[in-house]
Amino acid sequence: MCLILIAQHVRPDYPLILLANRDEYYVRPTVPLAFWPEAPNVLAGRDLQAGGTWLGMNRRGRLAAVTNFRESQTGRDAGRSRGLLVNDFLTGDLDPGAFGDRVARSSHVYRGFSLILGDLCKPAEIALHYYSNRDRGPLRIATGIHGLSNHLLDTPWPKVQRGKTALEALLQESAELAPESLLALMGDQTPPPDAELPDTGVGLAAERLLSTAFIASTDYGTRSTSLILVRRDGAVTFGERTYPHTGPGTGAVETRWEHFILPS
Repeated sequence: MCLILIAQHVRPDYPLILLANRDEYYVRPTVPLAFWPEAPNVLAGRDLQAGGTWLGMNRRGRLAAVTNFRESQTGRDAGRSRGLLVNDFLTGDLDPGAFGDRVARSSHVYRGFSLILGDLCKPAEIALHYYSNRDRGPLRIATGIHGLSNHLLDTPWPKVQRGKTALEALLQESAELAPESLLALMGDQTPPPDAELPDTGVGLAAERLLSTAFIASTDYGTRSTSLILVRRDGAVTFGERTYPHTGPGTGAVETRWEHFILPS
């Protein structure tokens, strides 16, 4: 997962709106959004290479998402897959704060990551939590619009800043939330000026490629866009638009929608 936008208690009708793009190599095998046979309450895609996932919810209202922290991997052991952190939360019982504390104690076994956690069973009281093993301890995410890419929460990379601005404008302009408009927001391929690019040690060509909200290249790019809407009455809409695993322009785009009600 390489770009997450969050609107938390920005609109009274939808206490949580979450958008996410997952960027990955096209050859990495993936199962799209579905309820898991071995854990029927869990709704998520799945990375078949390591067994984890990048974003998911369960019917009890537990939500988790993870992004990788971009840094030099020289001399670093691969360790445990970061996607398994999402699995662990979705199938477990610890509240977000306690789970973040537990992960913090064992964070050395993972490469760099940022983790979003939430318990959504009481929509009016939703408060997402954030933890990165490249930052200070777990924290509660404040009300408002936030963005996360392959660094820390709200690091002002161009695509994070543009995404937050576009989401805020869309939520202010539209009385009714249109899922298609929200998904379209994540398709921005406008490259920022070189002067605005971060220097994460991957070289200028790679920084340019990775700088847009939607990434498209010959072997790596945005594999899916996800949307989670949590309504004040507990109704959840979870959608995922997947793009051809063989690269841009090579096959059909597919969109899946799931709807359920959180327990009261």
